[in-house]
Amino acid sequence: MLAPLAAVVLFLAAILSAFAYLRFEEIAREREALHRDVEYTQQRLRLRLLEQQEQFMRFAREIASREISHADFVTRAEALSTLFPELQSLTWVDDKQRIRANFDPTGVVTRLTKNDAGNVYIKETLDNFQLTRDLLLPIYSSPHKLADAPTRLQLHLPLIDKAKFKGDLLAQYSVDALYRYGIPDEVSSKYAISFHDADGKVLAGTTLTEKALTRSLLPWANPINAYDLPVSPVGNGLSIHGQAYRTSLGVIGSGLFWLVMVLAAITAWLLLANWRHTRRRIQAQDALVRETAFRRAMENSMLTGMRALDLQGKITYVNAAFCSMTGWSEEDLVGKTAPFPYWPEEDYDIMKGRLSEELAGRVEPSGIQLRVKRKDGRIIETRLYVSPLIDSFGQQTGWMTSMTDITEPTRVREQLAASHERFTAVLEALDASISVAPLGNNELLFANKLYRLWFGTEVQGHLLLVAEAGVPAPTASDEAQDTVDVFAGLPTDNLPDKEAESAEIYLGSLGRWLEVRTRYLSWVDGRLAQMVIATDITARRSAEEQAERQAEHAQASSRLITMGEMASSVAHELNQPLTAINNYCNGMVSRIKADQITQEELLGALEKTARQAHRAGQVIQRIRSFVKRSEPNRTITSVVTMVAEAVELAEMELRRRNVKLSQYLAPSLPSLEVDPILIEQVLLNLLKNAAESIDAAQKPTAQRLVKLRVTPAVVENKSVVEFMVIDSGQGIAPEVMARLYEAFHSTKPEGMGIGLSLCRSIVESHMGRMKAENLYNGDAVTGCCFTFWIPTPDPLPAAPTKRSEQQGIQVSP
Repeated sequence: MLAPLAAVVLFLAAILSAFAYLRFEEIAREREALHRDVEYTQQRLRLRLLEQQEQFMRFAREIASREISHADFVTRAEALSTLFPELQSLTWVDDKQRIRANFDPTGVVTRLTKNDAGNVYIKETLDNFQLTRDLLLPIYSSPHKLADAPTRLQLHLPLIDKAKFKGDLLAQYSVDALYRYGIPDEVSSKYAISFHDADGKVLAGTTLTEKALTRSLLPWANPINAYDLPVSPVGNGLSIHGQAYRTSLGVIGSGLFWLVMVLAAITAWLLLANWRHTRRRIQAQDALVRETAFRRAMENSMLTGMRALDLQGKITYVNAAFCSMTGWSEEDLVGKTAPFPYWPEEDYDIMKGRLSEELAGRVEPSGIQLRVKRKDGRIIETRLYVSPLIDSFGQQTGWMTSMTDITEPTRVREQLAASHERFTAVLEALDASISVAPLGNNELLFANKLYRLWFGTEVQGHLLLVAEAGVPAPTASDEAQDTVDVFAGLPTDNLPDKEAESAEIYLGSLGRWLEVRTRYLSWVDGRLAQMVIATDITARRSAEEQAERQAEHAQASSRLITMGEMASSVAHELNQPLTAINNYCNGMVSRIKADQITQEELLGALEKTARQAHRAGQVIQRIRSFVKRSEPNRTITSVVTMVAEAVELAEMELRRRNVKLSQYLAPSLPSLEVDPILIEQVLLNLLKNAAESIDAAQKPTAQRLVKLRVTPAVVENKSVVEFMVIDSGQGIAPEVMARLYEAFHSTKPEGMGIGLSLCRSIVESHMGRMKAENLYNGDAVTGCCFTFWIPTPDPLPAAPTKRSEQQGIQVSP
């Protein structure tokens, strides 16, 4: 079968090779003839242009050697135009670029002014004029296609007199006339000759179009023979292009070729048709075998049971999955009629009714759920889907049933229902209101019992909680514009991992304080929803308010206790000005009675008395403002001011105990947002304790020193202001250190044990920390250091330089 086909193919290849060889030989001969004729034409053009250039050079030398009139110039130019028809115009330009004479039969006026330099044609003319002046040689320009005139080619010839440039003789050729008079007729009749510019655009002549080059009847497609040569002496700006006209092999040659081709094609087609027919039969048989095996394998590998019934209700087909599902073999089921072996005895009536509906075609598309009895007696839950069984002629021959085992899904669904019921019971029993609503509309997706008790079944309670908590809710205009979730399309996979937002609000309608927590979640249908959990914290808020009031009472009591402990120091401070006042008054009375005082002396004594009275009033006013009970008031307060006022009170105790105070405040300390009275109370308590520790240690005068340092620092990656009180006392015993901040624990016989505990509470309420440590010199305790810091939102100031360290404040009483 393949041998004749191979012979035909070889015969066709030999015929095609012979025709191709002959055609290629003919094309090669045409190419050689084309090159020879184009070179001959180019030589003819070159000689013609050189002859004209020589005539123009002779005319140019005559113009340069003597002045000729305009009439003589026109006469000579007209003679040259008659001799050379391709000459379009002849212009005499002097060295100042002024046109002295012009001959142009077409009436076109040549302009060479600088104002026209924007014209590309005139600009190139001016450039060639300058080039001719510089080189003193003939210059050809590139041909230009003008809008209102034929394509022109310029020749610039210098006018030279005694090696001095006198001007330019501008000769302009018509490219069309040059083609007409310069191309030999015998060449133009054989080839398509044309002039092209440097960009390949056709300037004159004829070219073969794509339609003329195509010969659809020939079995080959040959490239056109073409040849390009630059026209000398013009250069690359003008080239001559020749194309050979395509010739055919003739009617007889083409007819024989097509006859052989048609006969060979018919023979090959007959052989191929027979070969394809045989192959298709073999392929159809193989495909049928494979399709049968595939369908059988697919039926056996399906997990869904398939059963076919005829129109009378007899089983005609079951697959392996149906047999595995029921436990009965194919032989036990095929050919059986109702009641079928897999029907439970207790469900015979139900199964007969369902079979009647199935044969009548009244089964719902969603299927029916039935109980099936396996051969081992176990009952399983199944779902059956019924569809008509149609043969290849479009006639219904029975019913096709697919059966799926849904025992496990049914069990899972029942467990999920029970789990949902338990979960709902837990949510209903919670003492917090829970509601879920989608973003973008007023639909309430879920609400537990407490929410319904407080707000009913409407979504307004959910929106009220969201609005009071400060979470923006969708507006009515947004809902009117689009009922679709406004956050549709946004990723919601990570929403449950986000931290919930929390706020404490007071609802006057309920008369309760509520802690409202909100978070976004992806609802079961994919919509973005917002869950709100509101917990009643009225009792907790009442307890917190009571604790705050007790803390305020404790702070005020601590200040009163501190002043009570400093009563002797206060009395000492007041005794000095009062004694001075008494002495001044007694002295003035005695001298007035003895008439021994002048008015100026009396006035000076009264002024001194007034100053001492003002000093005593300042001491009393400072103590009064410190112990006066006031509401907590956190404001932006200067650290320097707080330290100065605390030191002013502490100095009375320090002077009474003969203790010196050395304080250092870093420059440019940031302000703190604190309650200044409370921070002053902490500083005063620590300074008083330091003085008492030094006094109890009975240190000599040179060692009775308390240091106060206030500097910026960074603690736990936070900018803080650090307060440090260092004394040279006897330190803190280890057993006391363990219970240092315990309330009502004191080492002083008259102490109440609330000072340091209250100080730490005040510092921690300002988000700060307090610590205490002993100072050692070897194994000996040399004092104690109390440190506490308060955070500040301001950036940490720059580290102090040596100069700024020297500018620290040093104060001694």
